[in-house]
Parts: sequence; structure tokens; C-alpha cells
Amino acid sequence: MSTDILRFATAGSVDDGKSTLIGRLLFDSKSIFEDQLDAVERTSRGRGEEQTNLALLTDGLRAEREQGITIDVAYRYFATPRRTFIIADTPGHIQYTRNMVTGASTSDLAIILVDARKGLQEQSRRHAFLTTLLQVPHVVVAINKMDLVDYSQERFDEIKDEFTAFATKLDVNDLTFVPISALHGDNVVDRSINMPWYDGSSLLHHLEHVHIASDRNLIDARFPVQNVIRPQRAADPELHDYRGYAGMVSGGVFKAGDEIMHLPSGLTSRIAKILTADGELDEAFPPLSVTMLLEDDIDISRGDMLCRPNNQPEASQDIEAMVCWMAESRKLTPRSKLVIKHTTRTAKVMVRDVRYRLDVNSLHRDEEAEDLSLNEIGRVSMRATQPLFADEYKDNRLTGGFVLIEEGTNTTVGAGMIVRAE
Repeated sequence: MSTDILRFATAGSVDDGKSTLIGRLLFDSKSIFEDQLDAVERTSRGRGEEQTNLALLTDGLRAEREQGITIDVAYRYFATPRRTFIIADTPGHIQYTRNMVTGASTSDLAIILVDARKGLQEQSRRHAFLTTLLQVPHVVVAINKMDLVDYSQERFDEIKDEFTAFATKLDVNDLTFVPISALHGDNVVDRSINMPWYDGSSLLHHLEHVHIASDRNLIDARFPVQNVIRPQRAADPELHDYRGYAGMVSGGVFKAGDEIMHLPSGLTSRIAKILTADGELDEAFPPLSVTMLLEDDIDISRGDMLCRPNNQPEASQDIEAMVCWMAESRKLTPRSKLVIKHTTRTAKVMVRDVRYRLDVNSLHRDEEAEDLSLNEIGRVSMRATQPLFADEYKDNRLTGGFVLIEEGTNTTVGAGMIVRAE
């Protein structure tokens, strides 16, 4: 049985082979049903292609298949005896930056593909920056299409040195390079005999063994309350006074008997029980969804937070954040009024100032910028109508991230990463 789940995103320039790589992973790990494979083979023959086009397994939209590109984020699932995987196949085009941000925001690892013939492209640099901005803990640079450069070690080393030099400007904790050919399967699932000079593991072996347990914040205990559970028609007399607080653990470890503090009231209590649908737990940690029962009756509702008395998040109405703007119909400007969804708390916010717009290709900060348009990223200061219980995004992705919503249409128009809560 699979022991844990690894979420990873693929990124890179257009036609670097992201969808083909995922198709190869699914095919070689025997995670495709026969009818799926038959449909892809029929489509490939109908298009006059000599080989089965494995990219069709993920490029599901008609526009994607016609153009041979990825537009939307495609999620695929497969498992090996060691691990379960959730893949987010993200688009490479600059006009789909928001889709890339969506796919990478929940990922444990990012695979950035680089075409061995073309080397490091502008889009490859942009995606490398976005993965570090989103604090993706592990980055794998898969240098693809090695078969088209005769499996040259010199070409691999050249691209590796170029990317390593660029990565010094970024905040990359774990960087790995793998030479592959997604079309032929070299170094994807099994080691390739065509590259005896490469002494590392295959891509799938790396994905199976990369250590992700320590990536989660197990120090700062955070439990945003999602719902209060009160059985109304319980036949069991013991449930008459039942009051459970349901939510997903966003940080730290909670145990029965631990002292906790409720925010915003500042009242303290102790955990009586930790329950799940499968029964009682001794402890809860990210990303478990649980119901907590407390020893004392406290007025707690959705949007509140449970934490440690001596380790609290910042409770602030004023925040500074890096925002990726996702709306086509309007720009983000000072005095824009929006709704913020942060953990389980929803509040209204007003943009106070756009500090700068960031050029994701050159990393230049345009401090003269007055607004953010579609797919642009910048540092923004905002004020909320009620306190947000937040950590910096670099410390906790769950309590440091948020989305911005347009109130009239209920459309998600932005995603943000908190840099500072004042």
C-alpha cells in the first residue's frame, strides 16, 4: 500500500514535453486503463502520427489537442507500491501564468522541463521563479529530449551550470537535475542505458524517495475552525451537549490534553478529544481534517483559530503580500475593494497601495507601477475589516496564503502570499 501522497507540478517552456512526460509516467507505471490507451492510439493514428502520442492523456481540452499545447491545469493521479502521486500539468504560455500559480500553490515538488536543444528559455526562468515564490520545497530540473542531442553529457552539463547560476538569485532549498527523454522513456521510470555517464536515479525513483515529511510546519500549532458540529436530533443522550470544532490542521501537532488558546477571544482551554470519521486520535498534524472537543465551553465560530498560548499567529488587519492578479476584466488598483478568503475566515479588504510590480523574467521591481493587470505579480499592502490570524507565507503556506474574490460576481481575481502582517 502507498504510504503517503506527493503532489507535484510540471512546468517549463512551450513544447518542452511536459504532457508527454506525464503520459510516459502513467504509461510506464501501468496507470492507464486499456480503453484510455485505445482512445489515445486511435486519435494518434487519425492525426497521422507514427507513434502513440502520450501527451494526449493529459491534454484533454479540444483547443489543447488542436494546438498541441496545455492551456488549463490538468490533474492526474497514479500510484506505485511506495507512494501515491497527484500531478498538476501546468501550461507554459505567459498568458496562463495564473494557471501555473494555481497548480504549483499546493505542490510539494516542481518538475521544470528544459529542452536540451534550446537550453534555458525565458519561460523556464519565469516558472523557476514562480515555484520559489510559491515556496515549493523541492525542484527537479528535467533536461528533456536528450535523444535529439545524442545523449550528450557536455550539453547536459552546460544547461545544468546555466540553471545553477540562475538559481543563485532564487530561494531554492533542494535542486536536482535529471537528463531524460520523455518520448522514449530514458531515465523516466528506469535508468537509461543510453546515458551511462549519468550516475543519479531515474525521475520516478527520485519522486518515490524524496523526503517531504519535514517540509510541513510541525512547530507552529494552527487550527482554523471550519465548522461547529452540534448534533440536533441525536438519539444518544451523550450527544445532547456535544460541541465539536471541525477543520484541517494547518500547522504543528495537537494532542489530547494540550492547552490551547482561542483567537480572537484569547481564552484558553484544553483538548478533551480529537476525533475523525474513523475514530479517536491521540494526536493530529497537517494536513489531517479532524474534529476537536474542548474541556470548556467557549464561544467559537467559523473563521476563528486555535493555537498555543505561547505561540500565536499575528492578528492583524494590515497585511503586505505578493499578489498574482488573475482577472481579465479589471485591474488591481489602490482603493480597490475586494473580499479576502484566508484560511476559513472571510473579510472585506481595501487595497492601500501597490508597492511595486515584479518582472518575473528579469526579477526587476518597477516601483513606479500603479496597478496590476492579468497575470502580473506585485507587492501590495491591504487593510481588512477584521483581524486575520496569519503567518508569513515562507513559514506556513496554509496560514500565509489567501485568495481575493470580487464581491459582485464571486469570482476569484487574485492569489496572495503574505510577506508581513503588521
